Amino acid sequence: MGNIVAIVGRPNVGKSTLFNRLIQKREAIVDAVSGVTRDRHYGKTDWNGREFSLIDTGGYVVGSDDIFEAEIDKQVELAIDEADAIIFMVDVETGITGMDEEVAQLLRQVKKPVFLTVNKVDNNKRAADAVEFYALGLGDYYTIASTNGSGTGDLLDAIVEALPEKEEEEKSDLPRFAVVGRPNAGKSSFINALIGEDRYIVTDIAGTTRDSNDTIYNRFGFEFNLVDTAGIRKKSKVKDDLEFYSVMRSVRAIEYSDVCILMIDATRGFEGQDQNIFWLAEKNKKGIVILVNKWDLIEKDTHTTKQFEEKIRQEIAPFTEVPILFISALTKQRIFKAIETAVEVFENRKQKIATSKFNEVMLDIVKQTPPPAYKGKFIKIKYCMQLPTATPQFVFFANLPQYIRDPYKRFVENKLREIYNFEGVPIVIYFRKK
Repeated sequence: MGNIVAIVGRPNVGKSTLFNRLIQKREAIVDAVSGVTRDRHYGKTDWNGREFSLIDTGGYVVGSDDIFEAEIDKQVELAIDEADAIIFMVDVETGITGMDEEVAQLLRQVKKPVFLTVNKVDNNKRAADAVEFYALGLGDYYTIASTNGSGTGDLLDAIVEALPEKEEEEKSDLPRFAVVGRPNAGKSSFINALIGEDRYIVTDIAGTTRDSNDTIYNRFGFEFNLVDTAGIRKKSKVKDDLEFYSVMRSVRAIEYSDVCILMIDATRGFEGQDQNIFWLAEKNKKGIVILVNKWDLIEKDTHTTKQFEEKIRQEIAPFTEVPILFISALTKQRIFKAIETAVEVFENRKQKIATSKFNEVMLDIVKQTPPPAYKGKFIKIKYCMQLPTATPQFVFFANLPQYIRDPYKRFVENKLREIYNFEGVPIVIYFRKK
């Protein structure tokens, strides 16, 4: 399960600069899908072979400092709740401010590792000035200059050292389904409709993360692990007024699942929030099933489902091969179908295609429609295979892979999807030099 590290601190201390610096080498790879706006405040990075997710709590609040006063408390509390470690950033140029003291006071009560990080330390005089931050009562601090990266290595060493070891994945081969979506989309009703009166629960595993409960269900002839994020601590203090919060709440559940069941509210449509959660699941290479809930409340004519579905597919392009089901958790309409579909997506994601068979099929297609020549050079694809990764990834070896353009990559992916069933599953295709 991925560890989560949150960066907190008042505005303009350099949180985003550090965030961008840490994820940039990864982001270029992760966001290879062109033309999709992604949430810039969440990304993956790795250091010495340990991968973790990084969340910048900064970029969410626009407005004056006094609005920020209230917001920063929320953000710090959220970070305390959700993250495994916290980077608390302060700025040596301004020294300790009242807001820094307030944040420090919240962080002093925390059992999790907190890394006090003094930014903009780029000479010896500033290094000496940093001593005043001992007064925050958080012990030792790290000095960095996030613009040029000096000092970040030591900070990362310490963070990776302090992160809890990933729990060994339970040996369970059961599919793990996370029910995600914005508040009030009907996640709880859906889960309750599935469980009935708790009669179908085989075993209760205490939440592996103390916020989402894992329940093994055996019903409809399927056995699966449900990661329930619906009831995640509804704190009165954290109002769900910022998109950020429910996205952050979903991060952990998504990372810890095989298939995400994204519930949307038919009466509200497929909004920015739903899209954020969708791309988060896609970016993490999870299987995805979209459930349009509360369908019983919609005035219908013959075209409604089709129109609604088309609209969603436009929003999720280019990854449109995702099952979309119209359900009602209230009347239990199609909830069985929803689970059945999630199981199918789980199976699709697990499938392995034999290399000989794969070459036979795909090379034939590539021969018939080769990549367009580039500057008079002909591109030949000679061999292809599925990589031995946990999620479906494929590599095609070519003499001039650098000249293969995006439209051709999409063509290959579409053909691959036509032949093999990867419905609901993000796939990655690489072109490499043999």
